[in-house]
Amino acid sequence: MPLRLPAGLDEQRELGPDWAGWLDSLPRLLTDVLEEWGLARDGEDLWHGFCSLVAPVVTEDGEPAVLKISFDGDTESLHEGLVLQHYQGDGVVRLLRADPNRRALLLERLHRRDLTELWDIEACQVVAGLYPRLHRPALPQLAPVTSYVERWLDDLAAQPRDIPIPHRMVEQALALGRDFVADPASVGRIIHGDLHYENVLAADREPWLVIDPKPMSGDPHYELAPMLWNRYDELAGDVREGLRRRFHTLVDAAGLGEERARDWVVVRMVLNANWSIQDAQRAGRPLDDEEREWITRCVAISKAVQD
Repeated sequence: MPLRLPAGLDEQRELGPDWAGWLDSLPRLLTDVLEEWGLARDGEDLWHGFCSLVAPVVTEDGEPAVLKISFDGDTESLHEGLVLQHYQGDGVVRLLRADPNRRALLLERLHRRDLTELWDIEACQVVAGLYPRLHRPALPQLAPVTSYVERWLDDLAAQPRDIPIPHRMVEQALALGRDFVADPASVGRIIHGDLHYENVLAADREPWLVIDPKPMSGDPHYELAPMLWNRYDELAGDVREGLRRRFHTLVDAAGLGEERARDWVVVRMVLNANWSIQDAQRAGRPLDDEEREWITRCVAISKAVQD
């Protein structure tokens, strides 16, 4: 029977011909790697991320594992295997085998439970405890986070004054971001890049392990923002205080500098808001309701950590 891709992954072919070509090649690629590495599918389930396919498998030794194949055009996860090999399972999922040319990784099998099942403050304490284990001296192959931030700031600076982000907040993000780009302390440590509740899974050898790094050479203080914008709907009672509790839990438990962490959150949230604006501009259309809601969320988070 031909392998059927998960619908949520297959719809990414709408993103362009590169995606469509990779998706078309994926069934054959998966089959080839399974055969070459002596792996057997473990059930019919296939999981996926935004740009990867994950298949539960069993090794020749009978050990459960997962085979992950990522989109070859995704530069953010280019060095995922390299960093996982460097960590040797310390706080992260263990890498068993890799083929960088085909973006294929064989990983230890973790449970499918993630930190969304914990109270958010408890989850923040777990993540803060993992930060020091992740933020090792950066490998030379990793791109500096400042190279991305500098480009994103240029895009923000080129926007007209009337975009739906408070202008004082735009000016603040530009000033803070340019200071970070010029600061040698903004690079030099491995940062995950997308560390949030769903990227920490329950495991047997440790209670919780990190998955899916988008590694860069950066500043540990850059890491906090995804823990604030995810699970946002749970903060309906008092958004400001809920965000501040998360922020201060992460900062205090990880021993980070409050001011530097706050400034990185401001920069990241304003840049995130601008990406939605750019998406609408490129498509030549008004912002849709989802984009407006996201921009409102970004502004609210930026304000909350400063009040």
